[in-house]
Amino acid sequence: MINIRSIPTGPLAVNTYIVWDSENGSERHDCVVIDPANSGKVARFLDENGLDCRAILLTHGHFDHIMGVARLKERTGARVYINKLDAASLSDNGASLASMIGFKVDPASVDVFVEDGMVFTEAGVTFRAIHTPGHTEGGVCYIVESEKVIFSGDTLFYMSYGRTDLPGGDAVALFDSIAYRLFTLKGDYRVLPGHDRETTLDFERRNNLCALSGVCE
Repeated sequence: MINIRSIPTGPLAVNTYIVWDSENGSERHDCVVIDPANSGKVARFLDENGLDCRAILLTHGHFDHIMGVARLKERTGARVYINKLDAASLSDNGASLASMIGFKVDPASVDVFVEDGMVFTEAGVTFRAIHTPGHTEGGVCYIVESEKVIFSGDTLFYMSYGRTDLPGGDAVALFDSIAYRLFTLKGDYRVLPGHDRETTLDFERRNNLCALSGVCE
């Protein structure tokens, strides 16, 4: 059984997701953490639930999604996944936009550069990555096909989508990512975004302003 839990972390209430497979019968389980913005809060959850973080998956490099990466990696030894186009954010406070609001993010190293179409297994869970630029150049969505779940980061939200007016943003690229990379997936999926409430792909196909207007800006 694959478990998915969401906890809000960081100053902008990022949805940090913890994903694990509990079918191995052991008391402790390996897990994956997606977009940790507070290492302490995540670590407490892991300890309370008998979880060991093996991988940290990043949907993009904005500071509010990566603030907890360095300390969580130091604590757990987890592998860090990010698209190469956003990788500078892990060591450059300008690239992560942290310096724009006076924040500082501890630097972290990258272990795996995520490529479009990459399929990989961590903690017994198989993910497929889709490159979805627009909010950032290296934005990525992670799909767990066995659960029909998309971790959409800041690409796709409930009846909304990621902003494109920040450095690296591109309204045309974001529309293409949503309309031609996500909405063309076959069937329905749970969509677990980087902020706010979850939604479904079918609902967004019918109601999302980006899809209906053809413009994501």
